[in-house]
Amino acid sequence: MKYAFPDNFWWGSASSALQTEGAREGETTWDYWFAREPNRFHNGVGPQQTSTFYQHWKTDIQLLKQLNHNSFRTSISWARLIPDGIGEVNPEAVDFYNQVIDELNEQGITPFMTLFHFDMPMAMQEIGGWENRDVVEAYARYAQICFELFGDRVLHWFTFNEPIVPVEGGYLYDFHYPNVVDFRRAATVAYHTVLAHAKAVQAYRAGHYAGEIGIVLNLTPSYPRSQNPADVKAAHIADLMFNRSFLDPVLRGEYPADLVALLKAYDQLPACKPEDSALIAEGKIDLLGVNYYQPRRVKCRDGAVNPQAPFMPEWFFDNYEMPGRKMNPYRGWEIYAPGIYDILVNLRDNYGNPRCFISENGMGVENEQRFIENGQINDQYRIEFISEHLSWLHKGISEGCNCLGYHMWTFIDNWSWCNAYKNRYGFIQLDLKTQQRTMKKSGEWFAATALNNRFEKE
Repeated sequence: MKYAFPDNFWWGSASSALQTEGAREGETTWDYWFAREPNRFHNGVGPQQTSTFYQHWKTDIQLLKQLNHNSFRTSISWARLIPDGIGEVNPEAVDFYNQVIDELNEQGITPFMTLFHFDMPMAMQEIGGWENRDVVEAYARYAQICFELFGDRVLHWFTFNEPIVPVEGGYLYDFHYPNVVDFRRAATVAYHTVLAHAKAVQAYRAGHYAGEIGIVLNLTPSYPRSQNPADVKAAHIADLMFNRSFLDPVLRGEYPADLVALLKAYDQLPACKPEDSALIAEGKIDLLGVNYYQPRRVKCRDGAVNPQAPFMPEWFFDNYEMPGRKMNPYRGWEIYAPGIYDILVNLRDNYGNPRCFISENGMGVENEQRFIENGQINDQYRIEFISEHLSWLHKGISEGCNCLGYHMWTFIDNWSWCNAYKNRYGFIQLDLKTQQRTMKKSGEWFAATALNNRFEKE
């Protein structure tokens, strides 16, 4: 089978400031947490040990060029640009981001820029983080400063990357700082994130910039175990909480009524102000980034809820392990390529077919050195993973879905939150000791696919 993609399709990859740049002047929640609990991080490797993009940005952009990228998404570090979150702008950070943006444009690689990719300045977290509306205002100011500094050359902006993740990690499931387990506080964080997003969109529109603004959401289709009404309802509630809690506000300008009713029934709604709904309505986006890694499979609960347990999403469903599912054993995630098609069809049929692109998709594998042949990692498994997902993406596009590109996570092996370098995702192998960069087999495959705007698959 031959799969050809539309003209001007975006081929590229994604990364983030905190995972690639290295040390910065302003402390983030990650720096703070690592200093206090290094045992929570794989092999005790913290966010200082990155792929040193801050030093090697010029040669790394040359590698992007070799990979035939025509676009590349990264983020600006709020803590690097404004170390205390609200004060003076750091001129060295402005110089750095100007150089990166200018070099990308010069090499014919369109910069896609994210404003917030999990890296809350610690000074902002100390006053409550996203629980505090003052932080919403501080973020809006930071966004406006970014637009003013770089908006003439960055034409694709994203307010947040995967905003549900800090909610889940920091306030529900204890895998991000501040390690709180409290649904009401989680709901407040999610709500204020949507307000912050809307304020940034508002500022962008007011500035009449030439480009467009959007958000990047990790969408995990919720599949019920069966068509039994109890299973279907369980999947619907999971979808409301993990997908539609952000998808509906940014595409429809309002929350799903049944989500609001559910949280109200359990007294978990965040504090709202009368003017909030008009602000949220102004936060409708131009472009949606979709991160897709795995599906969510659920069934109705088998047992009663412990009334003493904290209120959690799992009051309404159990996770379901589908027999025969294909797994990535290193990450513990199911590999299900048709999910990418299902997401696009849902957007087409239920959300007015918005302009979107796959902003992340990827496969993390442990100890890739065992696949070295003649000095190069032969990651055929990654080529198969990408081509399988691309074939389903192609099917969606051929059926009218408005998907404009595909970005892989990530271009170079980088530091990954609590997992550090346990699983490698890159097209480029990174030797941590020497910082040497070597292209993997998947990098060559992707470069050819991007150059030809097509690939063949048996």
